[in-house]
Amino acid sequence: MTEFLLHSAPWVVPVDGPVIADGGVVIKEGRICAVDSLPALRQQFPQLDPIHHPLAALTPALVNAHIHVELSHLVELSKVPLATSFTGWIQQLLALRDQQGATGEQVEAAARQTAELQYQQGCSVLVDIGNTDTGQVLTSDFPGRLLAYREYLGLAAFTLEKNLQRLATETETTRCCGHAPYSTHPRLLQALKKRAKDLGHVFPLHVAEPKAESEMLAVGRGEMVDFIQDRGFWDGSFIATGRSGSIRYLHQLGLLDEQTLCVHAVHVDTEEIEILAGEGSKVCLCPGSNRFLQVGKAPVPQYLAAGLLPALGTDSLASNPQLSLWREMALLAEDHPGIDAEAIFAMATQSGAEALGVQRHLCTLSPGKEA
Repeated sequence: MTEFLLHSAPWVVPVDGPVIADGGVVIKEGRICAVDSLPALRQQFPQLDPIHHPLAALTPALVNAHIHVELSHLVELSKVPLATSFTGWIQQLLALRDQQGATGEQVEAAARQTAELQYQQGCSVLVDIGNTDTGQVLTSDFPGRLLAYREYLGLAAFTLEKNLQRLATETETTRCCGHAPYSTHPRLLQALKKRAKDLGHVFPLHVAEPKAESEMLAVGRGEMVDFIQDRGFWDGSFIATGRSGSIRYLHQLGLLDEQTLCVHAVHVDTEEIEILAGEGSKVCLCPGSNRFLQVGKAPVPQYLAAGLLPALGTDSLASNPQLSLWREMALLAEDHPGIDAEAIFAMATQSGAEALGVQRHLCTLSPGKEA
């Protein structure tokens, strides 16, 4: 017969309820049975000897809602301050990846180390975005939930049919997503979203990260267009909308619903925030990467005012010198000192779980949930 276990600590942080001083959590068979003050739990479970964790807090698992483990071997990119533009950084990343390789033992070892460190830091759920099979390879070994997505790119019309054919061959267990509005053909984005919806998968997408994306979508020119032309993927087929705003663009394409996760979402206006809230779409913030790449700060107070509690992600070691969700929380508090600590911690736990549809199982200390 499986025994009950009582874990206690000076602080217990349920997230969906008040912080408990001198509290405890009772578990059985990997599930939470009770959460309360230690005296109350001792009275309810007199047969249990507490397993005490001094100088600690018991919290739910964290959710890293955006990471690229396959880029971990490119860590040297974030070791020195950014000395170029956003598109200049992309060029550096592509050049370094060409030099060091996109796959192989070194790539997998660095990715595995990153995933293991995430779990050691308390992240039980990772949403990994990749162009190779590295994330899928690590899925079975990760002790929590590693949701590995295969990312599709290709803005030019001449890449569309090939990508659609490739997408049709993907197994139903393979999660797929687009890269960004500036790099993925609108019809391909729609096909990817339809597939994700049919399979019940969340659909993450880089959205409104660099300001140049909005200029490209509105008028079809600017830094992003120049970059795509230099790469040979601007064939003149893209039709500018005449209106700025990545969220408006996605809404026009019918890509926004409760299972769409807009990652970064830095350059959005009030109307776009209202669109996100109205569609029930989710947002994932990456403060560390945004700071390193100097793309700006997301309008977090406006999100909160609209009833949107974003999730948090770290992005990759290629754009963030330290992949720690604890650091992301600290940076967010630094960038927005008026936001309550409770709300920020809920972003790293409960909100991430809700964005991924795993809130019934994780990320609050509640009876019935996984311990």
